[in-house]
Amino acid sequence: MSDQADIKRPVSASKNLVEGEYPFTQEDFRNIAAMLHADAGIALPDSKATLAYSRLAKRLRGLGLKSFKDYCALVASQAGVEERQKMLASLTTNVTRFFREPHHFDHLKTKVLPDLLAQAKRGGRVRIWSAGCSTGQEPYSMAMLLRESFPNLSDWDVKIHATDLSERALSQARSGIYSRSEMQRGLTQEQISRHFTRLESGHYQVNSDLRKMIQFENINLIKPWQVLPKSDLILMRNILIYFNQEKKQMVLSKMRDQLSDAGGYLMLGASESILFDASFKLHRLERVSYYSKA
Repeated sequence: MSDQADIKRPVSASKNLVEGEYPFTQEDFRNIAAMLHADAGIALPDSKATLAYSRLAKRLRGLGLKSFKDYCALVASQAGVEERQKMLASLTTNVTRFFREPHHFDHLKTKVLPDLLAQAKRGGRVRIWSAGCSTGQEPYSMAMLLRESFPNLSDWDVKIHATDLSERALSQARSGIYSRSEMQRGLTQEQISRHFTRLESGHYQVNSDLRKMIQFENINLIKPWQVLPKSDLILMRNILIYFNQEKKQMVLSKMRDQLSDAGGYLMLGASESILFDASFKLHRLERVSYYSKA
């Protein structure tokens, strides 16, 4: 066998990347990846081609399209603005659950929230931002933690803002309605009984006292956003991992400006780090790191 046989040749732009019912070429994938990066700042590597196909094939089927080339033409056109948002939502749906990474919530309860709630008790206001809230499990977990830890919470000015770029995810978040399987991921039976109401459909809805604590809004972190109140605590867990270095720096700069002038905290996911940004001071607490203004 010649040495030439071992040379890896580039995939033709017209060759199908994934075997399936719809033609899906390298050019199609690159067009989709470029739109995702332009709209959300998220990099989609070649290794994600199969994932992109599997998530978007449903969209083609529902629209009655014959190929990804036709789909790319649609979402790049003025007539496809709404579908482009649905494409982004399909590609950016993240795994989430109630009290995900529970040690984070343990540290919030014991190390961060007592100082913030003391501020509220003195008549100050406390604002918490769940950035990239997906279908709402994170902000509702925070609301439950506050309710369970601070019985006098109703007497204080404490609010949670929760944002995501997917309107589809926000629609579920605003409703506060979850399936039985979603409830079983992260919640105890006592929490379900205390904070949820079982519906005739068999699903569960977050009780109104928690829903009233949270304001949900559509915000794209790499685009200009409407004025939000300064935050005492920002949860932006497992978001930076999707951005390149330039976008990370941009988002972190905006988050620094968003933190309270008196001092606030930014909590990231377990695999994320902003040690390269000297404008934040790192705090290490066992298995979790969080940041404040330097």
